[in-house]
Amino acid sequence: MALLKKINQILLLLLVLTVCAILYNKVHQVPSALKNETVDLESPEEMEEEIPVVICAAAGRMGAAVAAISSIHSNTEASVLFYIVGLKTTIPHIRKWIENSKLKEIKFKVVEFNPMVLKGKIRQDASRPELLQPLNFVRFYLPLLIQKHEKVIYLDDDVIVQGDIQELYDTKLAPGHAAAFSDDCDLPSTHEMIRSVGMQNTYMGFLDYRKQAIRDLGISPSTCSFNPGVIVANMTEWKHQRVTKQLEKWMQRNVEENLYSSTLGGGVATSPMLIVFHGKYSSINPMWHIRHLGWSPDARYSEQFLQEAKLLHWNGRYKPWDYPSVHTDLWENWFIPDPSGKFKLTRPDS
Repeated sequence: MALLKKINQILLLLLVLTVCAILYNKVHQVPSALKNETVDLESPEEMEEEIPVVICAAAGRMGAAVAAISSIHSNTEASVLFYIVGLKTTIPHIRKWIENSKLKEIKFKVVEFNPMVLKGKIRQDASRPELLQPLNFVRFYLPLLIQKHEKVIYLDDDVIVQGDIQELYDTKLAPGHAAAFSDDCDLPSTHEMIRSVGMQNTYMGFLDYRKQAIRDLGISPSTCSFNPGVIVANMTEWKHQRVTKQLEKWMQRNVEENLYSSTLGGGVATSPMLIVFHGKYSSINPMWHIRHLGWSPDARYSEQFLQEAKLLHWNGRYKPWDYPSVHTDLWENWFIPDPSGKFKLTRPDS
């Protein structure tokens, strides 16, 4: 009997000690929410959102892609992942160029574009054959090439970026919009340039309004156009709206009916995008797409205006790696010579 009483006393004592220990922990323990913040908090590098930037590296103009990448990398602290798109024959060259230059520290993936997806969708046009190159249509197939990102930046290769690419990436897209572009009428400072070289900035300059299929769209020919050389795209909306399929439909109709051509203002890649995205796109800050630098070897912007620009685009025939061209010094600041010596700048004294 005495033994049983002794055991009960020991058990009671252990129970009291256990309860005291629990109460002590409740009073002195760090609250779980704060504890989780401390233990599970990611470093700034881990929390940083990656910015995917798509640029094509085409044969004969690969230095353009290199200069564009160099300018982006040098002007941001953001984590940028470059998707460099090329054809099978050009991929080894661009890879070696990057890996054997100061760009070797960038994060990049090389993506092969299969031109067979364009079979039967491009109408042959002898007036500007360079506009029919397969990589000119990569922007139509962004979700097929870039799959893990919700938001993507696409840039033509003939650009340089003078601002922080994070700012462009932060462009807000309205609900239901698959992309953001720059309107061709959005910046008064460019209007004089447009007039001086006779460029079009309305749908009339891109679509053949003599064709019934174009008139049936119900789009006024005086509607302001946009330039798809700089795109901020929402991949979820793009896929949901089947944008690629819509673009392919208009490419095929052009093959059959000649609804637009490169003899008009913007060639064969802009026109289907103007149709598909009409009234359904958001706007990019105009200073993030100062264009037309390649439309004339004589027409120039003021130096002050160009210094304020966030992105410069040499769209047109007169490219900054060739001669003649304008404002080549701004582009050449970011050019990195080809270690293989295959790509060379064309200059008056070369």
